[in-house]
Amino acid sequence: MKTKILKKAEEIKNELISIRRDIHAHPEVGLQVERTAKLVADKLRTLGIDVKTEIGVTGVIGTLKGNHPGKTLLLRADMDCLEMTELNELEFKSKNEGKMHACGHDAHTTWLLGTAMILSELKDKIHGNVKFLFQPAEEALGGAERMIKDGALDNPKVDAAIGAHVWPTIESGKIGIKHGAMMAAPDMFELTIYGKGGHGATPHVTIDPIGIGAQVYMALQTIVSRKVDPVEPAVITIGKFNGGSAHNIIPQKVEIVGTVRTLTNELREDIPNIMEKIIKGIVEGNGGTYEFNYKPYYPPVINDNSMTDLVKKAGKEILGRDGVVTIEKPTMGGEDFSYFQQQVPATFFQVGIYNERKGIVNPLHSPYFNIDEDVLHKAAAVMAQCALTYLNE
Repeated sequence: MKTKILKKAEEIKNELISIRRDIHAHPEVGLQVERTAKLVADKLRTLGIDVKTEIGVTGVIGTLKGNHPGKTLLLRADMDCLEMTELNELEFKSKNEGKMHACGHDAHTTWLLGTAMILSELKDKIHGNVKFLFQPAEEALGGAERMIKDGALDNPKVDAAIGAHVWPTIESGKIGIKHGAMMAAPDMFELTIYGKGGHGATPHVTIDPIGIGAQVYMALQTIVSRKVDPVEPAVITIGKFNGGSAHNIIPQKVEIVGTVRTLTNELREDIPNIMEKIIKGIVEGNGGTYEFNYKPYYPPVINDNSMTDLVKKAGKEILGRDGVVTIEKPTMGGEDFSYFQQQVPATFFQVGIYNERKGIVNPLHSPYFNIDEDVLHKAAAVMAQCALTYLNE
């Protein structure tokens, strides 16, 4: 079976590169992935795969039913891009101004189509079903959660799920796996502190929200150092601090916006309460008032051990013993694949794209980001092997 997968993957290599370049040149943001979704649906239909569209607004699901009864495995890719300007000078550079596939979702979509191309020719060997899920709005708006609410895990009921992401620090041609916590919950908060404005020359008759905000800023940094177990990773970053209009005016209010990153659901639930106790004490102690809005985004990505072992086994089958590396530390970046993990046993792995010889060295979300296209057919083959390993063994 491995030989058949590798042979087919090699046959579709150039087609996958062509598909990826087409998607890269026409990036679409959020839920507005109509062109990409149509490309995906049309290709799946040519493979004889049952297709459903407009799942979670613009999501696409293709279901391949094997010739033998069995479980259902979901394989997931995301389709949306980032709102940023591409600075690469490529023949297939983004044609949509202010939009760019700088996070590799064009590659994710392409290799999952490649997986469908491979497995559609092995239908007679498949025990069960494979759901190919193409998701909008991973970068924002929670596309995974929308698709789940729209029935993505039903008819047939999904038993397990696998997803993957390009990774610019892993050598091209290898994949990275990690058991347990892999990516953080990327939550967000907004804080407005209200004081009493006045002249900068008479601060004693005002309530200075900038001074209060500065105290809050410093105090929030003590949460990670003094309220969280030292061996448990957590991040509190304030990325926006707005207040004031002139050098001699004490303003009425200050706006503070930031992100909180945690790797466990327990700590994720605790931190907002700890934050508000600190904020309340400082603000009210200085005579001000406040509004605190904590916005939970995606849960942390926590990989199922048995599914991770399955990817490890399949990866070594396709890429060789040295083709699978173990990721030692989690990343504090987030991914909404975690919504699938809350419903079924699932794992998320990384596909290496780093290739210094080709100049593929830039990080995710860089305007110069690019991928080593030689990974597309290899990732498709790994996904296909994962599916067969799960369903048939």
